[in-house]
Amino acid sequence: MSVCMRRLITSTRGFLWSDVETRALLDIWGEADVQSALDGNFRNSHVYRDVAGRLGELGFERTPEQCRIRIKGLKRQYYQAREGLRKNGQARKICRYYDEMDRILRARPAPASSGDPAASCGALPDLHGVHLLQPDPTCAEDCSRELREEDFEEIEEEEEQAGSGGPESPQDNFTEDSGEGSSCYTEHPIKVEHGSGFAIPLPPNDVLERPFSLRPTRPAKDMENIFQLVRNVIPPMTSKKHKGQDGKIGIIGGCKEYTGAPYFAAITALKVGADLSQVFCTKDAATVIKSYSPELIVHPVLDHPNAVSEVDKWLPRLHTLVIGPGMGREDAILDNAKGIIEKAKSKGLPIVIDADGLWLIAQQPSIIQGYQRAVLTPNFMEFSRLYEAMLSEPVETSDQHGSVLRLSQAMGNITIIQKGERDLISDGDKVLVCSHEGSSRRCGGQGDLLAGSLGVLVHWALLAGPEKINAQNPFLVAAFGACSLTRQCNHQAFQKYGRSMTTSDMISEVGTAFNKLFET
Repeated sequence: MSVCMRRLITSTRGFLWSDVETRALLDIWGEADVQSALDGNFRNSHVYRDVAGRLGELGFERTPEQCRIRIKGLKRQYYQAREGLRKNGQARKICRYYDEMDRILRARPAPASSGDPAASCGALPDLHGVHLLQPDPTCAEDCSRELREEDFEEIEEEEEQAGSGGPESPQDNFTEDSGEGSSCYTEHPIKVEHGSGFAIPLPPNDVLERPFSLRPTRPAKDMENIFQLVRNVIPPMTSKKHKGQDGKIGIIGGCKEYTGAPYFAAITALKVGADLSQVFCTKDAATVIKSYSPELIVHPVLDHPNAVSEVDKWLPRLHTLVIGPGMGREDAILDNAKGIIEKAKSKGLPIVIDADGLWLIAQQPSIIQGYQRAVLTPNFMEFSRLYEAMLSEPVETSDQHGSVLRLSQAMGNITIIQKGERDLISDGDKVLVCSHEGSSRRCGGQGDLLAGSLGVLVHWALLAGPEKINAQNPFLVAAFGACSLTRQCNHQAFQKYGRSMTTSDMISEVGTAFNKLFET
């Protein structure tokens, strides 16, 4: 292929489509109302604009033209594979997305010409308006974004063919809309609040203006998105409650060198809405942490010879345990933390593991492996250590979604938050992407704010029950809420202080950020 053609492909497509990204596109494109809007309508640019917009809310930035070209190539691959199966029982090549495409197109006649193919992947579910990325277990190997040379050649071929010749069907056509189109959809400007097609909804006070909606009006219960699920679990304020009912959170961490981290986690838990927050730290750290705030209950036991039994006495009085902030990596402390985790597991206590707790898990993954009432919150380096410990290979940085899925699966479907420019949240079955606006400021302690708020939200999500979260994983709902809140605090503090912003400034924003996201 010529250099000019390669440049043309690059400018048209941006970069190769990953497996997860392609399946997300197919899930959106394959819905009945999208297909209805596309059928028989040659003026469908508005439809592909909407598809591209919804794909963007999942974290994949694509133009409408790129989405159309990708769909056209996939259809060509599917029809050629289907024709091969009809003639000789096998396709010339295996179509990677045959099952998904067949679900959408099996009742349609094949066009005059069709394209190339590659293995099947499963469909993606719709969480009442929250699009999740979910792999078929049979195609885990296909989740890597790195393609074989023959795959690249197929994509190049589809791009070249897409650039020459007319559309294969009305669906493949892409012309500017003059206002004419499918009559069963609203075509005048409408307001969509927390639109049902978004994985990462807009903040509650924002309204998305779109000239076209692929979805007709639906009952409110069908328009719920992930923000609404978080709101559903927040307990109401009432004078009939007693102290401790809205959350008693334990923080395992704090040593001579690190006293700020456990304080940040514990005070954030209180500011989010927990009634009691207790810190189990070393003797040297206790007085310092107590001096930070009179609201915290501090136990100087973490370096005690009987630390495990001392903490065990308090576990029945706690709703969630946060392990790791400022804990340090001394062998004796890590051994005590391991024992505390075992005790908490035996009682079914939800556990959030962060910071030095993740260092412990990277050394001994079996401590928490398979315990699905746990949430791990690694940053990039912590995630890399965990990934290599579990999968014996480096992280595939070009396929972040697939990496977090694989690690969660390897850990026994534990919920994992991979913190970064966008927070990726997975329980091994699906992925949520939190791209709520934060800032470019990265100061120490932000992860402790996340851990503390997560401890509270996990308790609330479990307490609320499956009906209030549409039978979804409560740990995913809590994780999304905590990530969004942390990012909102970051954004608000940065607006005030800019480069000089610290985590203490973020903590001061917890109340107003929480109110803006979940109570207005």
